[in-house]
Amino acid sequence: MNSRRDFIKLAGIAGGAVAATSVSKVAMAALPEPIIQTSPDTMAPLFPKTGRPYNPVVTLNGWTLPWRMNQGVKEFHLVAEPVVREMAPGMKAHLWGYNGQSPGPTIEVVEGDRVRIFVTNKLPEQTSVHWHGQRLPNGMDGVAGLNQPAIPSGKTFVYEFEAKRPGTFMYHPHADEMTQMAMGMMGFWVTHPKNKNPLIEEADRDYCFLLNAYDIDPGAYTPKIMTMLNFNLWTWNSRVFPGISPLVARKGDRVRIRVGNLTMTNHPIHIHGHEFEVTGTDGGPTPKGGRWPEVTVDVAVGQMRQMEFIADAVGDWAFHCHKSHHTMNAMGHDLPTLIGVDHTGISKKVHSLIPDYMAMGERGMADMTEMDMPLPDNTLPMMTGDGPFGSVEMGGMFSVLKVRDNQKPGDYTDPGWYQHPKGTQAYEYTGEGLPPAPSSARSGPAAMKAQNMPATNIEVQVKKPVGHSNH
Repeated sequence: MNSRRDFIKLAGIAGGAVAATSVSKVAMAALPEPIIQTSPDTMAPLFPKTGRPYNPVVTLNGWTLPWRMNQGVKEFHLVAEPVVREMAPGMKAHLWGYNGQSPGPTIEVVEGDRVRIFVTNKLPEQTSVHWHGQRLPNGMDGVAGLNQPAIPSGKTFVYEFEAKRPGTFMYHPHADEMTQMAMGMMGFWVTHPKNKNPLIEEADRDYCFLLNAYDIDPGAYTPKIMTMLNFNLWTWNSRVFPGISPLVARKGDRVRIRVGNLTMTNHPIHIHGHEFEVTGTDGGPTPKGGRWPEVTVDVAVGQMRQMEFIADAVGDWAFHCHKSHHTMNAMGHDLPTLIGVDHTGISKKVHSLIPDYMAMGERGMADMTEMDMPLPDNTLPMMTGDGPFGSVEMGGMFSVLKVRDNQKPGDYTDPGWYQHPKGTQAYEYTGEGLPPAPSSARSGPAAMKAQNMPATNIEVQVKKPVGHSNH
């Protein structure tokens, strides 16, 4: 009964995910020790010391879960538990995750590997783990109630299957999904090819991250789990800009970026300065005849997208979701548009009652980046992040691709801000002969004659819709 083989046989692992706690304490002592990570920094790639070799990924603001080999099987230990996640310096959230973080650690294996994952539940309710996109026995699919009992609080279950095909995948609960995924329970899974695959190039830099979203009131720490659309924090790996690490590359590197979407809406992921091809999905590598150059790819709910490009343009290039509200931090969704409204009179009156009151929105929202007004505890400015020339006026799903001539292979440290060569940067024109800016009075006649006009003038007032139904 002391051997792992006896333990696996007794646990009946081939028939489905089962409770490891159904065996003796001697067998439980043989569990792999769980590895816990508390830092929100991007960790260095984990090169394999055992098992088949592969070129590892780098998880943005995350890490790869170590394993042990046991008679040819890769064994991992996931711990589902409450965690504290720093979303950016100055704000922390009370989430649920795995092994000390949300998202949980990335699991990296090789095509053909036999994988055994021990899942210990330290949540206050039952859970399960679904291996999103994997081909595996039905009893290992992780849907609580359908093909396995849910994992009770305090128990450990075991999943075992073969990683049959290379690709980009996820894992997440399939028990009380609304709560557990809204609280941050998810993780990345990468299966590397066993042999050279004609559809899979060797990448010099291989990044991965998950899209997730939260609704956390300013001053609060715990997400609202009932929110369907009006999220106020759009995150990459549960981080918001300026807390998201840059993606670093050497000029000429082939860069692969793997993105998975576990939010409630789609995200058009956009890169500056380069064009990429979508080389894979959670269904596998994309046939070469189905690839074309893009600068934006839409990642729908539950999808994985794998994009690749040659980093051939040095500089600091923006990389972000192209939905403008998704590159902002905590927002109030019920505020009217005040552009063009003179606050002068009301500001003086309100300021006598509330000394810290500051008018917002009459010229747009960029003024918020310069405000030094007090914020509630545990929240972030809506638009933030300083670059070398001032505020970037971004938040949320935003980062920077930093391409350098002299970035050493395997070096993921931030090289600092790009120094633009003389004559390659936009500048203010101060010379003579600047033509007058055209005004609406000099813009020419209407292209079409107005018809059926109302008898009296009507002033139109525009108010932004409250809901996020088009997100």
